[in-house]
Order: sequence, then C-alpha cells, then structure tokens
Amino acid sequence: MEMRLVILTCLPSALARMLRAAGLGLALAATAACTPQSALLMNVLPAGTVPVLLSHLQGVDDSNRRRIAELESRGDWQGLAQLAEENLARDRNNADWWLVAGYAYSQLGQHPRAAQCFGEMVRLAPDDMLGWNLLAQSHRSAGEAARAVQTLNSAVLVRKDVPATWFLLGESYSDLGRFNPAAAAYREALQLNGEFAQAWFGLGRAYARLGRADEFEKAAQALQRLNPALAKELAAMRPAAR
Repeated sequence: MEMRLVILTCLPSALARMLRAAGLGLALAATAACTPQSALLMNVLPAGTVPVLLSHLQGVDDSNRRRIAELESRGDWQGLAQLAEENLARDRNNADWWLVAGYAYSQLGQHPRAAQCFGEMVRLAPDDMLGWNLLAQSHRSAGEAARAVQTLNSAVLVRKDVPATWFLLGESYSDLGRFNPAAAAYREALQLNGEFAQAWFGLGRAYARLGRADEFEKAAQALQRLNPALAKELAAMRPAAR
C-alpha cells in the first residue's frame, strides 16, 4: 500500500506519513473540537484507520507488522506495549517502535510513559511534526497543559506550516484559560487552512470567553458553512452583545 505525504515533506516512517496525510489533520475529525484531556490525538482518527496504519510500518518487518495488527485488533494494549519494548531493547533508534509504544501506553492510560515514548520520536526525528503533536497531546492527557504549551511552542519554531500544531497550541492555551494566546494560535491554524472547522470552533469559543461578540459572530458564520452541528454547539456559548 503506497502511503505518500499529502502536506509535509517525506519523512522516514510510513506510519507517520499516513497519519499526517490523514490530516495532521488528525484534529480534523468532528470530535476534536472539544477533545477531552483524556483523549490522545490519534483517537480522533476515523474508525479502523489505526489498524491499517500499524500494519504498514516501514521500519518493522512483516512478521512484526502482522503481530502489531493482531494485538491492536484484539485491543491487547499491554501485549502491544510489551512487543514494542522488546524491539526497542534491540534497537532504541527505531522511531516506528517508539510510535507503537507511545500509542499502546496511551491506550493503557499511562500518559507519562506515552509522553516519554513520543519524546524519543522527537529526539530521533525533530523535523517530524507528528512526534511533537503526539507528545503535546500526551501532556494534555496527563493534565499537564503547561508542558503541552511549552512543547508546541518549541514545535512551531521547527515548522510553522502545520495547522494541527497551531490548533493543539490553541487547545492547550484554552486548557489553561489563556484565551488571548489561544485565539492567536487558532488564527494561525486558520491562516494555513481556512476550512479547519475545529479551529473555527476553538476560535469562537475563545472569543466567547473573552466577551468579543463581533469576532465571535464571524467565527460562528464561518463554522455554520463548514459544520452546522459544531456551529450549533458554538451558538450556545454566544456572548452578550455590548
């Protein structure tokens, strides 16, 4: 199965390429607009996507790919984590296995360990924005929004052209109740992708918290065109006109 990059330049992991192609953009699924801290970024992928991704790891041999797919299909996250750890013991410089490990630990709710794994991805491939985004979301899942902000601010120094990174930065600032920088981050995401419905939702939500009614209405109108269901949810937050 050919998995070519849609937005970013070619990077070593086939899984990472397909994840990015599926959005980087992972945050483009409808549920991402109000993603709880307990959800990992990959959880907003369409149903059935992750098993396909996990079976096409470029740095993993065919037998291990089949084993990964089998464990994932059974929801055997402990088994998947163990398989990843066994392979990492042999080769700690394989970013694919760090990704598998991080995914498994996130499913187990072991978010600090997941963050360690995704941190290794960042160390091995610092220009791969997938690793940065997953690391930041793991921090959010662990209730460490400030660390997520720090991670994402470092990420945008590496690459400024990935909408999902700016979106996650907006979400992380929102977690902290810092709605002015959140709005700025959402605007950056929308400069890159004006069809990013969840970023419009986040921006509207930030304007609602800031009491900026005129800007809220503009975001609400844009969202109505893109995603009426989300627009209805946003409308319930409408601030009083001044």
